[in-house]
Amino acid sequence: MLGIDLSHELGARYDVAGMDVVHSPWSIVDSFYEGDIADKKNVADVIARAQPDIVIHAAAWTDVDGCELDPGKAYAVNAEGTKNIAAACKGSGAVLIYISTDFVFDGKKKGPYKESDAVAPLSVYGDSKLKGEKAVRDTLEKYYILRTSWLYGTRGKNFVDTIAAGAKAGKALKVVDDQVGSPTYTKDLAKAIHAFLKRITSHSGLQGAKAGAGEPPRHAGDNGRGRRATSHGIYHVSNAGKVSWYDYAVEILKLAKLKTKVAPIASAELNRPAKRPAMSVMDNTKFRKFTGYRMRGWKAALKEYLLSGG
Repeated sequence: MLGIDLSHELGARYDVAGMDVVHSPWSIVDSFYEGDIADKKNVADVIARAQPDIVIHAAAWTDVDGCELDPGKAYAVNAEGTKNIAAACKGSGAVLIYISTDFVFDGKKKGPYKESDAVAPLSVYGDSKLKGEKAVRDTLEKYYILRTSWLYGTRGKNFVDTIAAGAKAGKALKVVDDQVGSPTYTKDLAKAIHAFLKRITSHSGLQGAKAGAGEPPRHAGDNGRGRRATSHGIYHVSNAGKVSWYDYAVEILKLAKLKTKVAPIASAELNRPAKRPAMSVMDNTKFRKFTGYRMRGWKAALKEYLLSGG
C-alpha cells in the first residue's frame, strides 16, 4: 500500500526506482528491480545497479499474528532484511529512511509516545521491527527512522476494507475496544514522507530530482535562522487523533452508510497469537516542527478514502 502511494506521490519530482518480490502493475516507477530484502547479495546488487541517492525502506512482513507463528520468517524479513538494506546503503552512500511501527511500544503509557520513550515490544512483529531499527542505528552514522501506525490504503489488505466487506456480507462484527491508536492513510503518509524528503535534501537538490520539478528545498541543516540543526534520528508520523478499534469500526460503517451493528469486545476474548499494545498513539510534534507539515485528523482521511471508493 505505502510503496505504491509513494511511487505516485514522488514520481513527479524524483526519478523513482521500485524494488519488490514481484512488480506491481499499479505502481508508477521509472525503473523496477525484482528482489528479496532477506537476500543480502540480491539487495547489494540492486542498490549497486540503481545507485539511489535515497532509499525509502517500506518493505516488511506486517502480519502480526503470522509473525508470532513464524518468528524465523519475521526476523529474516524485518530484522535481517533491514540490516541488508542498511549495509547496502552504507556501501553506496545512499541515505536511508526506514519505516517502522508503533508496535515497538508496550502500550502502558497513558499519553502519546515520544521518540525518546522506552521501547518494549509485546510481539515478535514489534521486536523484529525494533531489531530492524537497531540494525539501522548500528550500521549507519546518519539515518532516518519514521515510525507510523495502523496503515490502510488501496491495493492492500487493511482493517477498513475488512470491516466494510464483512458488513456487506452480513457478518456479525465484533471488534476490540481496549486498544487505542491512530489510523493512518497511506496517501497521507506518502505526502508526509515527501515533505520530509524536501526537508532533508541539500539546497543544491538531489541528483535524482527531475528537471523542472520546482525549486530545491533549503538544506536540512538550516533551521531558517542561519543556525545548523541535526536532522537524523527517529520521527513519529501518523494521522492526528486517537480512536479504539471498535470506535474506528463504528465510524467506518457510518461513513460507508452500512447499517450493520458492531459489538465491542475485550482483546482477551479474541485469543490471538500476538499481544498488541493497549495504547500506541504517537506524538508527532518532532516531525511537525522539523518539516512544517501537519498530518490531518484520522476521520477526515478515512472519509476521503471511503468516499473515493477505497
